[in-house]
Amino acid sequence: MVMLCIYKCVLCTMRKQLLQQSRLSTYSSVYRVNEGDIKGKLEQLHGGSIDLRKDQNGIATMTINHPERMNAFSGTMMLDFRDKVEELEHWTNGKGLILRGANNTFCSGSDLRAVKAILNPECRLPLISIALVQGKALGGGAEVATACDFRLMTSGSEIRFVHKLVGLVPGWGGATRLIKLIGYRNALKLLSSAQRVDPAMGLNIGLIDEILVSSNEEGSLQEAHNWLNQYVRGSSQVIRAIKNVVVSGRELSQEESLKNEKIIFGTLWGSPGNLKALAQGIKYK
Repeated sequence: MVMLCIYKCVLCTMRKQLLQQSRLSTYSSVYRVNEGDIKGKLEQLHGGSIDLRKDQNGIATMTINHPERMNAFSGTMMLDFRDKVEELEHWTNGKGLILRGANNTFCSGSDLRAVKAILNPECRLPLISIALVQGKALGGGAEVATACDFRLMTSGSEIRFVHKLVGLVPGWGGATRLIKLIGYRNALKLLSSAQRVDPAMGLNIGLIDEILVSSNEEGSLQEAHNWLNQYVRGSSQVIRAIKNVVVSGRELSQEESLKNEKIIFGTLWGSPGNLKALAQGIKYK
């Protein structure tokens, strides 16, 4: 399940930072940093929100809303993000997620006020997710886009890994995911050149999956819904199971993945959905 578990990585990173500041080993049994310390630091970095809307068809829309800073993540947004992700994880009717930014901008990464506290976000959700890229997806925002299962772009938008320009490399897992998406050579080109990736180039190298016709917020969001609908038809139990087996096949060893697939198959075999489909005598052509 690959979509969003940012908070755990933030927690781990900040523990290491705080322990280093205290000149203590991260393996010390004397000094321990708890989650409350992390939360307290993030709560001091105000601004923006993460807005979540769930529809009756099992598709959620999550909006990164911090337009005065080009939708950069603040500390409180990280906490808000964690809470929204946990809500989606427990949404049993959920099948799909559209991640977007407010005011025709996707995301510019981390608010500079919070950059020391916000490192290594990783996305994990049992929903099929798409990043709807309107406007700019820069730095950490480009990394967040790669954390989704699919990426859709509107005309005039761009994805750009600008890390080199500020003396950094991706720290949110973006480089690793980028290599898996577009290959070693293309990933090296994008990271070492900080090149702007427009929709045509993104489609050509396999970074994005579709160029949307509409450029306005309402129209592009409807297009994204229509695009996602083709993959989330059916029961939420089956869609989430499919996501699970595909992700485990990519991330686990073959032996572990085969075991996981067998277990998940067992949860569906003889289930109400399976029995209903068999009773209908569905034929395939």
